[in-house]
Amino acid sequence: PNIVMLFIDDWAWNGTPVPMDDAMPNSRMPVLQMPNLDRLAREGMRFRNAYSGAPQCSPSRVCLQTGQSAARSGFTVYMNSRGQSYYDHSKGYQGFPVIGCVSDQTIDEAAVTIPEALKPFGYACAHFGKWHMRGSPEDEGYVAHDGDTTNKEGNLDVEGDPKLMFSITERAIDFMDEQVEAKTPFYLQVSHYAMHAGYECLPETREKYVKHPDVQAYYKKVGKTAETIQRRHNDPATWLGMAHDLDGRIGAVLQKIEDLGIEDNTYVIMTSDNGYRHKFYPGLPQPLHAGKWWVWQGGIRVPMIVRGPGITPDSVFTKNVVNYDFLPTFVDWAGGDPSGLKDIDGVSLAGFMRGDSPPEEFCSRRLYFHYPHYRTSMPHSAIVSDKQKVIHFYERPDIPMLFDLKADEGEVKNIAKQDSQKHKTLYDEMMRYFKEVGTRIPKLNLDHDPEVYK
Repeated sequence: PNIVMLFIDDWAWNGTPVPMDDAMPNSRMPVLQMPNLDRLAREGMRFRNAYSGAPQCSPSRVCLQTGQSAARSGFTVYMNSRGQSYYDHSKGYQGFPVIGCVSDQTIDEAAVTIPEALKPFGYACAHFGKWHMRGSPEDEGYVAHDGDTTNKEGNLDVEGDPKLMFSITERAIDFMDEQVEAKTPFYLQVSHYAMHAGYECLPETREKYVKHPDVQAYYKKVGKTAETIQRRHNDPATWLGMAHDLDGRIGAVLQKIEDLGIEDNTYVIMTSDNGYRHKFYPGLPQPLHAGKWWVWQGGIRVPMIVRGPGITPDSVFTKNVVNYDFLPTFVDWAGGDPSGLKDIDGVSLAGFMRGDSPPEEFCSRRLYFHYPHYRTSMPHSAIVSDKQKVIHFYERPDIPMLFDLKADEGEVKNIAKQDSQKHKTLYDEMMRYFKEVGTRIPKLNLDHDPEVYK
């Protein structure tokens, strides 16, 4: 089968018009109009409890490519042009309670990536849009790509091509044409710059939302108008328009798949690189705590929909999945044995998408999230097993944190004191795993200065 990955940037679990949970009105954004995404959900499977591999885009993208957790890969944050000193304790955070970690800045040469895993099965692989992992996609086996792109390319403000979503989609469609003509199975990753900050949409699309009562109420709340608000960063009409335009590009891909006659042999995946917290969210309370940069649920839970052969239309999968499950799933779809993949953390979801019941071993498996850095948040990690979650803040080891996500999805009530044994079991398992895979761990700062930290 062919595989098309629609990878969206910075999209909250509750940021689409598709409900991730039919019983939760606030698991969707009803103001949005995205008929093509609605269609994808009707024709495929929604994943209620999908996680990104990390709370920031670059490490999450490495998780997707390698099937590894960020703790295993060592790529835990993207260090920008200011270099290591921006994150390094010695120059950036003197006096802070702990010494944060440095991070790998490229994909490990020894790691097997999606194109490398699919090559033995004859796949041609393409990556268009945002890369943001340094190095060239060609180094990882992509035969067609846009190079070592970052966020910058998505903020060029090209007239008629907001977030470059139109030109990216054109290249994706051309690639599908070429592979179908050549009778070659393909993996196509369309990594959109939307919905990242620096909002852009077609002017006529913005007009569809400017007069919406919820948008007008937001303008009034912040003391702005449609003319005076900063459109690239604060305007809900531009953000909504960006999603609307993105939906049109998703629709173009779906239409091309249909026109080429490969709909019955093509999987289409839509998900996001990390969670987010959209400030414009009218009428409904935010369902998850925090957002990007945090391993609270708001930073790592993402929307996810998959359509394809053997997947029951309008179905829902409720167990935990994570984006490092995609690599073994793709190998499974290609006819390979995912158990032969070494040094990965993901497992194949192919059987569950066909309707197989997940065994207890899968339901209670441990997912690991590691962000050992100061930037927007502070060094912290988490482990999730079924509905139990432990979060550990390295600055405050004296405050154990355990949450029951079934009863408390918003992570409001810390129950570590009531169930200290469960906390200890999960915390010990997280640290055991970190030691096993050689994870960098923040260290206490002997020169901690409370006044500096204040």
